[in-house]
Amino acid sequence: MRRTLLAGLVLAVAAALVVVISSALDLGLESVALLGGALGAVVALVPDRTPLIRLAGFGAGFVAAWIGYALRAAALPDAASGRAVAVAIVILLCVAVTLVSRERIPVWTTLLGTAALCGAYEFRFAAAPPELASTSLATATTLLLNVAVGFLAAALIAPTSDPEATSRSRSARATDPPSGEGTHRLDDLMETR
Repeated sequence: MRRTLLAGLVLAVAAALVVVISSALDLGLESVALLGGALGAVVALVPDRTPLIRLAGFGAGFVAAWIGYALRAAALPDAASGRAVAVAIVILLCVAVTLVSRERIPVWTTLLGTAALCGAYEFRFAAAPPELASTSLATATTLLLNVAVGFLAAALIAPTSDPEATSRSRSARATDPPSGEGTHRLDDLMETR
């Protein structure tokens, strides 16, 4: 509980500082301060593989989303059919990254990177698809700076990914008698590799 409180406080202070400094220096970072900070913290806090692997997956998903926007701007019709094809391609690219890495890069990290860019950029893209080169770069830079702040703030207190400790914890839970209340811990429901 103490670690959760500390993580929340550090992240809150970091995000607030980003907004204050951005506003004072007219950097324009505040529009995605919460989105970027929260997503960066998720990448830092989820104890699944190493932080570098999680960041690589996030980056790959970010690039996959950008490819989807490039396809929409250059080759796909501005209709539901074009958006559907782009969405399918982006998700397949995320899955392909995981498969090519032999599941070393978890698919959740690529999907999170995709969600980050889409959440920050979709409305701006829809307003002016031909301006993809300039608007996507500005959005990506702003978002990635906030993701970095969130990641670094949360990484200060992030749990480590120790496979032996995880294995010991699973073994201990497997020998615990059932509580009979029908509740399960999230760790019991989601297996990490």
